[in-house]
Amino acid sequence: MWLTNLARTRATTVKVSEAKTHLSELLARVEAGEEVIIARGNDPIARLSRLAMETDWQLLLSEVRASRAKVAAVTHDEILSWRDEGRR
Repeated sequence: MWLTNLARTRATTVKVSEAKTHLSELLARVEAGEEVIIARGNDPIARLSRLAMETDWQLLLSEVRASRAKVAAVTHDEILSWRDEGRR
């Protein structure tokens, strides 16, 4: 196989010619969170990694957690009273 996986770092190392041939596949892997190292011979020369996007779930999740940390905890009874508001 033309890919060498380094499981510890979730990185894949490919040669320049292989990267040119399989660029679309490599970009799909990068989008999935994998890092790709491009090497000339045995010397690594470049790294492909995903850019942090504002729509990333991790960023969104961290923002929600930060905003929730600022608010007092809600009790079970409060939730039930909100649910029952307006009921007869």
